Amino acid sequence: MRRLPPDHYITGIRSGDRLVLSRAITLVESQLESDQVLALQVLEQVLPQTGQSIRVGITGVPGVGKSTFIEAFGKQLTTIGKKVAVLAIDPTSQRSHGSILGDKIRMETLSMDPRAYIRPTPSGGSLGGVANKTRETMLLCEAAGFDVILIETVGVGQSETLVHGMVDFFLLLMLAGAGDELQGMKRGIMELADAIAITKADGDNAAAAERARLEYQNALHLFPPSPTNWTPPVLTCSALQNRGIPDLWHVITDHQNQLVQNGHRDQNRQQQNLDWLHTTIRQQLETRFYTQPGLPERLAEVEAAVRKGEILPLQGARQLLNF
Repeated sequence: MRRLPPDHYITGIRSGDRLVLSRAITLVESQLESDQVLALQVLEQVLPQTGQSIRVGITGVPGVGKSTFIEAFGKQLTTIGKKVAVLAIDPTSQRSHGSILGDKIRMETLSMDPRAYIRPTPSGGSLGGVANKTRETMLLCEAAGFDVILIETVGVGQSETLVHGMVDFFLLLMLAGAGDELQGMKRGIMELADAIAITKADGDNAAAAERARLEYQNALHLFPPSPTNWTPPVLTCSALQNRGIPDLWHVITDHQNQLVQNGHRDQNRQQQNLDWLHTTIRQQLETRFYTQPGLPERLAEVEAAVRKGEILPLQGARQLLNF
């Protein structure tokens, strides 16, 4: 892809040019050092236009219908005049290193909405399936004028914790009638949720969804109160019938209003930026370590010695770090 001068990216993003925004995101995702330098120049210049959106993380168990829900939710938001960007983290195959990138296909109606922008992003096998560059992409979308950023996780591993650390509101989608919901749900992920929505609450499943809602609501009461004094509600919704979808937006805005009033929204974002700083430091240190001249050969020697049991992994690590 031919690179544009920094001013072209900056002007295009600020004017809401979707093509330039997409090219800037591709630049951010690039592993080339020259692209990273250019991306940083662009991000620094558009930074004053960022931070005004509501950032919403959405996760859920497999089969919960995240893409169907996000399309219905996104359409609800555009209907009331919001500009919505969807960052859909696509799982990268550990064998082929290819990604599905199918969210744009699954969200066909939303993808054609002029007030919506969908960016499927391969996770690149990064921790928990969260793309390394999601934060940067989010900032570019904010600078392009999007009011709401929806980040969809792959729903595996530690991706939920990582996404929770970059959003203002964390929504957990659950299914009813899929066994013992409370036994099958990790306490940790429920403690992260700012709201739980029981999906597919229609037809014969409506009664089961209501029972599940009550079970989760009762379970949440057993948790210690949140530092923000927010009590996570549990709702039922049907993306197919668009029932309960508008209620979720009201919950999100109520949550944001409360956190703005008590100062926790700014505190959360400040802490998220500090976490981003330390994550970047660790990534940069790892990159510098593995790109040292002669390191691959020395690493192979140490690995062979560890494999044979000649040295402890701890000894090997110290030898390599002193290399």
